[in-house]
Amino acid sequence: MSECTHDCSSCGESCGERTAPQDFRAPANELSKVKKVIAVVSGKGGVGKSLVTSSLACAVRRQGKAVGILDADITGPSIPKSFGIHGRAEGSEIGIYPMTSAGGVAVMSLNLLTEHETDPVVWRGPVIAGTVKQFWTDVIWGELDYLFVDMPPGTGDVPLTVFQSLPVDGIIVVTSPQDLVSMIVTKAVKMAEMMQIPVLGLVENYSYFQCPDCGKQHAIFGQSHIAQVAEELKLKVLARLPIDPALAAACDAGQIESLEHNYLEGVAAGLDEALN
Repeated sequence: MSECTHDCSSCGESCGERTAPQDFRAPANELSKVKKVIAVVSGKGGVGKSLVTSSLACAVRRQGKAVGILDADITGPSIPKSFGIHGRAEGSEIGIYPMTSAGGVAVMSLNLLTEHETDPVVWRGPVIAGTVKQFWTDVIWGELDYLFVDMPPGTGDVPLTVFQSLPVDGIIVVTSPQDLVSMIVTKAVKMAEMMQIPVLGLVENYSYFQCPDCGKQHAIFGQSHIAQVAEELKLKVLARLPIDPALAAACDAGQIESLEHNYLEGVAAGLDEALN
């Protein structure tokens, strides 16, 4: 065995002396040209991560940009329903074609590949992670300005696969106003730091309910701690979203694109600057 020169560019991947970081990023489909990839993450489930992903994609699309959503929540896919997309995606020898919403948002989700939307996905972690990776390598996204990745909660196999395999430019952390928010957010932020991916900021969902009669705001899930958490982590609070029955109804009806008011318009308007 030759003596190590510490020039890792000449080493094989199995070299035990390797000191330089390895690049595990997978190539996109040859017919895909995606400019920016943003992952929407949460430390726990049920905080409205898919809602934020869908709303943000709609807001960016209204700016006239080409947008796609990669639904990485394999066991709980909900993106197609929000956009009213049903049926099965088609493919050919060159790849899989995403389905497109009425407003022009490209979507790929496991719900678009199973025979029935309600079919459960009973797979082990490595298979799920491999499927998410294929949504990047095998799907023909075409030319996109932004691809949003709707992540499953936590810091397990899928987030690790996305952060390693996709050229993620930044992440947005979604949370809710609960006492354990600091711990949950910190876990997600620390994982991003470990993977050397910038955190663009925090979005708090369920922040308040505004009474339609008197206009007073009520903290249904407790007082918000998001400002304090953001200060401790040196992050921006991008938005605080209210509990809005109209928004929930639109998602259930597959009409999220039809809502005139989008609470994330300001976030969408600042994305280009945040990533440059």
